[in-house]
Amino acid sequence: MTQRIVVAAALVDDGRLLAARRSEPPELAGRWELPGGKVEPGETPEAALVRELREELGVTAEAGERVPGQWPLRSPYVLWVWTARLGPGSPAPTALEGHDALRWLAPEEVGDVPWLDQDVPAVQQALAHLGLTAHAPGA
Repeated sequence: MTQRIVVAAALVDDGRLLAARRSEPPELAGRWELPGGKVEPGETPEAALVRELREELGVTAEAGERVPGQWPLRSPYVLWVWTARLGPGSPAPTALEGHDALRWLAPEEVGDVPWLDQDVPAVQQALAHLGLTAHAPGA
């Protein structure tokens, strides 16, 4: 089976990382993740990231660098993470699709929310890539 890519954004503003709390499906509800979603056929991962942030958060965002690594999700999906920032004039993020809360987490607060298990190593790698020191989630 061909691997399918799920993109997520390490969206940072003023040194804080945006986390989104899942509202669905029921088995994931209440857990936190980096916002993003599946890359559609014919779409680049960067374009998917921008589209997903617009659909899920109502923001205009710009993809930055890809965070080194990939993290397995349920087969056939793998998670790729990009740094991202809000575009000029973008509204503040709002939980629109699949989420019921958003939090901007300072590095010392990243371990304060129950992350989805598969997001923990991705968040750790993203913070390291961004040069933000943090108490690792799950640590």
